[in-house]
Amino acid sequence: MGGRTTYHTTKNAMDYFIQMLLDVAPRENTILKNYYEAKKVVSTLGLKAVKIDCCQARCMLYYKEDIDLNECNFCGLPRYLPPKSQNKRYKKVSVKRMFYLSIIPRLQKTIYASMESTRHMRWHYENKTHDNVLRHPSDGKAWKHIDNIYPNFAANPHHVRLGLCSDGFTPYAQASASPYSCWPVFFTPYNLPPEMCMTKSYMFLSCLIPGLTNPTKSIDVYM
Repeated sequence: MGGRTTYHTTKNAMDYFIQMLLDVAPRENTILKNYYEAKKVVSTLGLKAVKIDCCQARCMLYYKEDIDLNECNFCGLPRYLPPKSQNKRYKKVSVKRMFYLSIIPRLQKTIYASMESTRHMRWHYENKTHDNVLRHPSDGKAWKHIDNIYPNFAANPHHVRLGLCSDGFTPYAQASASPYSCWPVFFTPYNLPPEMCMTKSYMFLSCLIPGLTNPTKSIDVYM
């Protein structure tokens, strides 16, 4: 699964590579037969992406108590595109949609499933310095300010400290003249030591906000 994402490999190519492994492996093996079976195994980890409908004017999300609404509570714009036919079985198509990937199961499966990485989550607490040299986010004024405001939270080294970052890009800038942006939202655990903190292995995609325009100040709605 990770190889397909890392090397931009197609599903058919993955099936071909798996078949090559099966041809050279002993008959008694645990290699999955194809990409579809591998995907089913990974799905049991609970790392799902939830599709959430959004107001096209960025007013609200159709989520939790608002999941059954058909129009925005604030601007009144419709949630769905007008149907192309009068067929009652026509599937509703939302005007705008975002993708939400819960951070909690990803932390559990990626960090806390291993004793080796779990012990590093106390690094920020066990390696405090007082020489006014910035080596880690825990040495910064913002970190110490949060500790002063929430002393009960700061007293427990197991509490997870997350850094959030987001920026937009235009994936089809050269292929199309029409404007289109994609805004990913990432989390990284600041508990980890400097050589692990903010590395690719410990950066988690939590939200993906596609759309024709920049969310600007309305990005807090998606958060």
